[in-house]
Amino acid sequence: MQNFTFHNPTKIIFGKDTIPQIGPEAKAYGKKCLLVYGVASIKKSGLYDTVKGILKKEKISVVEHGGVKSNPLLSHARKGVEIAKKEKVEFILAVGGGSVIDESKAIAAGAKGKGKLWEFFTGEAKIQDALPVLTILTIPATGSEMNGGMVITNDETKQKYGFIDPHMSPKVSIMDPVVTMTISPSYTAYSAVDSISHLVEGYFTAPDPWVPAQDKFVEGLVKTIMESTERALAKPDDYQARATFMWCATLAWNGVCSAGIGAFPVPAHMLAHPLGALYDLAHGASLSITQPAWMTYALEKGNVKVPQFAREVFGVRMGSASRRGRKGIEGLKKWFDGIGSPTTLAKANIPESDIPAVADNARDLAHNWALEEYTKEVIAGIYRLAL
Repeated sequence: MQNFTFHNPTKIIFGKDTIPQIGPEAKAYGKKCLLVYGVASIKKSGLYDTVKGILKKEKISVVEHGGVKSNPLLSHARKGVEIAKKEKVEFILAVGGGSVIDESKAIAAGAKGKGKLWEFFTGEAKIQDALPVLTILTIPATGSEMNGGMVITNDETKQKYGFIDPHMSPKVSIMDPVVTMTISPSYTAYSAVDSISHLVEGYFTAPDPWVPAQDKFVEGLVKTIMESTERALAKPDDYQARATFMWCATLAWNGVCSAGIGAFPVPAHMLAHPLGALYDLAHGASLSITQPAWMTYALEKGNVKVPQFAREVFGVRMGSASRRGRKGIEGLKKWFDGIGSPTTLAKANIPESDIPAVADNARDLAHNWALEEYTKEVIAGIYRLAL
């Protein structure tokens, strides 16, 4: 175990009928908020009217910023910053999934920052202060409701960058599993892939070679996510399945599973982000392509955790380490395919001829994240493992 400091400042209010609690919680942060949401889902479900009613009861005035895309855009976030500054809002309430929460964090940073918004993502500027962000989570996947991370796509340069900053952890997050029962089967699947990838990135890449407590935590959560996802797909209104998955998705990326394993890279995400930026592919769909491809690359490089994952998650115990690893990768791909998330570039309609351009895009991100061992040639080779 490596030295670590664990501090997560987000207050979680979890369970059925918890959404009304956003009223008194929000009131503590001011009397004027920027309400950020997606394209249409919360209006169709009735959640929009519910939240507006709760805020009205608390005499909180609302300025709206809707239309966040599943791959949130820098241009849209910039508009949010302009609105937040002009209207002098005191806090931001994000009602949606990880995309809505991520853009809300960007707006919160931009509203208080002096530099250009994109400079936070390139590392040219540092966040010193931000508006408070509160959330009502509707699509569990990214863990953004309980971490300081955010990802955004620069629609001018076609770059999708992300980073983590402690200033950006939400103050309060409401998590009612009931609102997730209307999530489509495809986004239920993508959410599962995203959560699993969050868990295994550090599992496979951690510098500490022996962290059995964290390994077993990850392995158990992966199996639980798989089980709860299968139940939710079979019966969308299965409350226990939705609740279990919702909490697992949060645990996957709130710092608990990675505490003590050392600083680790996230290469599957580095490979996935260009697919979202260039093709507007859902993040989970991008990861179901890049995660198994990267695992194949890592296994060829001698990564010992891939065979361990095969043993502990898929029960593969026979054969050489290489054979066990391959069987585990096959098992993961089969599971991703089974829930409806693509596992090859072809299934996402991305032609082999595009690989050089995609690799160029990924190389820029690899450089931004100091993953210098991932040259354009290495990156292109990994993408070819996903054909």
